[in-house]
Amino acid sequence: MGGFAYVAARQGEAADIKPPARASEPAPPAPPPVTLPFNAKLTSQDIPVKGGGVRGGGCSGALIAPEWVISAGHCFHDIDDVRVGGRPRYHMTVTIGKNRDGDPGGVTAEVVDVRQSPLNDLAVVRLSAPVTGITPLTLVDAKPAAGQRLEFAGWGSTSATVVAPATHLKRGEFTISKINASTLEAVPVVARTVENSPCHDDSGAPYFVSSDGVTGQLFAIEDYGPECPQPGTEVLARVDVVAGWIHQQLGS
Repeated sequence: MGGFAYVAARQGEAADIKPPARASEPAPPAPPPVTLPFNAKLTSQDIPVKGGGVRGGGCSGALIAPEWVISAGHCFHDIDDVRVGGRPRYHMTVTIGKNRDGDPGGVTAEVVDVRQSPLNDLAVVRLSAPVTGITPLTLVDAKPAAGQRLEFAGWGSTSATVVAPATHLKRGEFTISKINASTLEAVPVVARTVENSPCHDDSGAPYFVSSDGVTGQLFAIEDYGPECPQPGTEVLARVDVVAGWIHQQLGS
């Protein structure tokens, strides 16, 4: 009897014993912070072409207000390549807040309205939804000075022969060489490569200054330049000469 009672008690105790807790798995490393999160990649797959059919295309740009992105005016055109405003004639998707296509996060929206600048090849476009968590670039409203150094960031092609948007953000540095009535001319600080200077699909890319890689001031956007990566001068649409007009659009 005593032995039986002893065994029973030990079995009962064993029933209350729990296996030791497993060591918690280490948390995966956090993704690196996005540099220049205000950058914008614009892509379309249904741009109409003469004779029927469609083609793909892309541009670059930057966030300037929660619902607005700035880019080149010629990124939005009719079948004759004439700049047009209003609702786009084709779908244009905008991705903001990434450095690479495969980066987590970011924001994607559609262009729903285009406002063409009355002075230069520049447009501001309204997005289908506001962007939160990213600080837009501020607009410079004073005339820039020759010699001012600007940073460039765009999603254009990384090939001189194969035209397609890049899968990662390209960056370079330029210096203002000439100031015209509604445009700037800029030259690269170092020798050109397809990674540090504009190519096809870089139209609309911002030229800006930033002290922290997160916020910045926008001076101009890419209009056109030499075939990449050939030497030459980039022509940029000035922001300061249309800053008042831009603010009117953002408030409407």
